Parts: sequence; C-alpha cells; structure tokens
Amino acid sequence: MSLREMAYSSDCLFVVSVVLLLQFLVAPASALPLNSTQYIDKLCQMSAIDDKIFCLQTLTGYPGALYAGDSVTLAEIVISGLLIPQVEKTMRFVLVTEKKEPSLKTQFQKYHETYRTIVYSLENAFGELRLFPRTATYEVMTCTDQITQVMNLIGKNQEMASKTLIDMTMQMKKLLPLGVAATQALGG
Repeated sequence: MSLREMAYSSDCLFVVSVVLLLQFLVAPASALPLNSTQYIDKLCQMSAIDDKIFCLQTLTGYPGALYAGDSVTLAEIVISGLLIPQVEKTMRFVLVTEKKEPSLKTQFQKYHETYRTIVYSLENAFGELRLFPRTATYEVMTCTDQITQVMNLIGKNQEMASKTLIDMTMQMKKLLPLGVAATQALGG
C-alpha cells in the first residue's frame, strides 16, 4: 500500500468514526423526555417573568434546561448554568479593566465587590433550592438589588469600559427573573 493510499484510508476511517460518534452524542428529538419543556413552559408563565419570549428562547436554547426532569433540576440549571456564569464573566471583565485602566481602578473595585456579593447570593440560593426554596428565592431576589446598585454606581459614565459593563449588567438584569421564577416554582 502506497503512502497516498494509507493517508486516504486513514482519512476515510476518521470520517466514518466521527459520523458514528456523532450518532451517539447528538440526541435526537425522540430522546427528549416526553414532557421536556413542561417545566420551562411553567417557569416562563410565572408572574416574575416580564419577557416571556426571552425566557422561552433562553431556556429552550440551553441544552441542559431541555433535559431537566423536574422543577428543582431546572432551577439548579438556571442558577448554575446561566446566572453564575454570566456574573463570573462580568467579574472577569471588571478585574481586567481594573488592571488595564488605572484611572477606573477605584470605581471598578466597587463593581467587583458588588458582583462578588451576587455570586455569593447565587451560590447560597443554589445550596438552598431543595430544602429551603423560600430562602433561595430571597437570595436570588437580593441580586436584583445588587444589580440596581451597580447601575447606580455606573451612573452616567460614558467611557467604553463603563458602557460595556452596563451592557453586561443589563444582560444579568434580564436573566435574574428566570432565577426568581425558578425558585418560586419550587414554592419559594
């Protein structure tokens, strides 16, 4: 067998292996639980949700949420899969900006502290979901106050870093009602 034939054979084997692997990794729609979106639908219809379309699009677009077998699991996914990563992403931005922009250091340290408080509250909420859903709801709701505090601290600052932080904070503000509704769905 020539070198060229061996390379072609190796490429074919690779393609066939990938195709077979994808059949196992990509779950067909028939593999979803029968009522896979019932918990999402219930959550998005709750009174804490103002933007029901955003809620449905966000949760049905997040694979973990589609496989939630109960309301508790969905609440865990919302907090640990959507809210906490958004806060952590924002915190990383704040830390980088603190280091890159010495003139903004004091101001961005305040944002960092506030976002650290938000992470702490969300982690507490996650830990309370199964036993104390009302406490979890309270913890998530305090994050709304913290977001408002960040917006007030930013005020009318117009430099690029503040504008970016406002955008990131507004995204968090849109996601928080999902966390509130998810905890309320558990009786919180």
